[in-house]
Parts: sequence; structure tokens; C-alpha cells
Amino acid sequence: MMLHIPNVLTPEQVARCRDVMEKAAWVDGDSTAGHQSRKVKFNLQLPERSAETQELGDMVRKALAPNQLFVSAVLPQQVLPPLFNRYDAGMVFGSHVDNAIREHFSGIRIRTDVSATLFISAPEDYDGGELVIEDTFGSHAVKLPAGDMIVYPGTSLHHVTPITRGSHIASFFWTQSLIRDNEKRALMFDLDMSIMKLAQDHPDHPSTVQLTSIYHNLLRQWSET
Repeated sequence: MMLHIPNVLTPEQVARCRDVMEKAAWVDGDSTAGHQSRKVKFNLQLPERSAETQELGDMVRKALAPNQLFVSAVLPQQVLPPLFNRYDAGMVFGSHVDNAIREHFSGIRIRTDVSATLFISAPEDYDGGELVIEDTFGSHAVKLPAGDMIVYPGTSLHHVTPITRGSHIASFFWTQSLIRDNEKRALMFDLDMSIMKLAQDHPDHPSTVQLTSIYHNLLRQWSET
């Protein structure tokens, strides 16, 4: 399931990201690339251990915790600390799939069930640089407003088109979900959204309790924690 999650960061938080990044020292992005990805990855990245990555990563994780849409769609068990990349003119990331297992220097090790890209640059700040995600329905080019995020299965083949003007800056990270299977996770999301809509439209409807019971019993059966 691919989902656009709006307004993960406020305009003030985006501005703070931009201010920190303008003063930061960027390094070659292949520092976190796998064997195959290194052949097609041409971008810049904030150093994983830098104070800037720590500060901004903490900001992103705190913004995710109360985000109901993210929690419902991803069912996070553990979120890998966010990283930050930049594509300047001529930079590109060719077609690849993310590593199944990712490790952080802090010792965190997760299975990458869900990939996420949080846009820091506004769409008008750059040309090109679309994130293109492939699934059974074809290719989907994604270019979102600053502060918005796309989440998609970690199994997806994807690439970033060449930048022809400006700079595309984003945060990227992975989540290990309580539910490994993407189709089951998508069903749980649809059920959760339906329960919320029913509760909003008919607050005292007895089916709300019944459907909520089904939701939690499915989560009990399918979760891996």
C-alpha cells in the first residue's frame, strides 16, 4: 500500500530543517547504500552520526508518534532513526529496492517493511527529482509539498529522476511493522478507517464495538510482537 500523509511537519519545522541543513556539511550518499544501490546512487547525505541528523531525526520521530494516519497505515513496531539526503542538479538515484534489513550505529536493527520519504523541499524549488515507485498497477511519480510524506512497501522497486534545477531535500527512513505482510497491513488500515468513519457518522452505532473487536482480534492473530 502506498499512502500520502500530509502535514507531518509544520511549516516552522520545515523551516528549521532548512536552516540547519544550510549550515551542515554534506557527504557522498553512498555511505548508506547497499552493494547494488551504490552503483546507481548519486546524491548527498547528512552524516549519520552528525548533530544535525540527530536533531532533525528526533524532530521527525516526535512528529510521527501522534500522527494517526501514519500509525494506522504502518502499525509501527520500530522506526529506524531518520536520515536526510539532497539531490542537486545532475544527481539521480537509479532503480533499486531497499535492503531487507537495516542497522543503525546505535545498535537498532530492523526489517524494512515500510519505506518512507518526507519532503523538505517545496515542489517549486526544483525540477525533476520525482520519486517513482513501481507496483502491480504501474509506475507512480511522487513530488509532494514540503512537510508531506509518502509511505510504501519496502519491497517496492523505485528510483529518483534526475534533477535539472534546484535541490530536492528529503528525510528518508524505514519502519518494521507489527504486521509484516503488506496485504494484511492494508486490510487493517481499511478496517481502521471504516471504524473511524462509522464512529464519526454514527457515534452510538453498536457495530462500532463489533468492528473494533474484529480489528483487535486480527491484530492479535497477525502481529509479530
